[in-house]
Amino acid sequence: MNNILVAHSPDADDIFMYYAIKLGWVNLKDTSFDNIALDIETLNQATLKGEYDICAISFALYPFVKNDFALLKTAVSFGDGYGPKLVKLKDKKLKRNFKVALSGQYTTNALLFKIKYPEARITYLNFLEIEQAVLDGTVDAGVLIHESILTYDKKLEVENELWDIWQELAGKDLPLPLGGMCLRRSIPLNKAIDYENTLIKAVNVANNNKLLLSKMLIERDLIRVDHDTLQTYLGLYANDDSIELSPLQFKALDKLYSLGYEHGFYDELIKSENYLIPTEYEELRNS
Repeated sequence: MNNILVAHSPDADDIFMYYAIKLGWVNLKDTSFDNIALDIETLNQATLKGEYDICAISFALYPFVKNDFALLKTAVSFGDGYGPKLVKLKDKKLKRNFKVALSGQYTTNALLFKIKYPEARITYLNFLEIEQAVLDGTVDAGVLIHESILTYDKKLEVENELWDIWQELAGKDLPLPLGGMCLRRSIPLNKAIDYENTLIKAVNVANNNKLLLSKMLIERDLIRVDHDTLQTYLGLYANDDSIELSPLQFKALDKLYSLGYEHGFYDELIKSENYLIPTEYEELRNS
């Protein structure tokens, strides 16, 4: 029996996309999957250390771990007209060097924020702490992610949308790459293909049974929002576009990595499709 640990974030879309496996709706012969839920920057840091077999990451992290992890095609989250939000107290004026809370050094929102606001003073907090830090005045502003973009306090207002920053930097026709998953390259190729295919099935099954799975997750107290908010959130980040990367999404990823390279965050320009699991091996194996 192969035991595989899948690490994902505790936000609703990651839990939703994994739990078809946890509930036994999708399985793989001779393989047991276990999971752990940690905030996205903890997962990014863990991936830098090579701690998990399969791990959710911010897409902006991937160039730093490309030699040790393959990029998976499934369980992806993109924004399309929406995304993380830079918020502040209502009527507060931000100086050029305003103090801001971000959810992690390697997050996609951090990369785009640093390009847009090079003089801002950044502090990193757990994503669950950012809203309160802005309300308390500990920071001048903060970038909200996950469900917080739908539920933030009425005392706050949006200073800028990360979607708008992305549009400004990348153009008008590309979705905003936020998060995906990667798999340790030391896993044998035939197993890696099987694991990715299982995850693709799990995301597809979850998406096709959205209302039932949502009800079960809420009953198990695994979700931080109510049913209606959950449906809105899943519509944004766990949908038909999450099942398998599309040509347009690959183009968006390559633009993200091009921006990071041009602004000195990466030391090499990469093309995302070059770092996938080579699934053509499966066709050869079965021929």
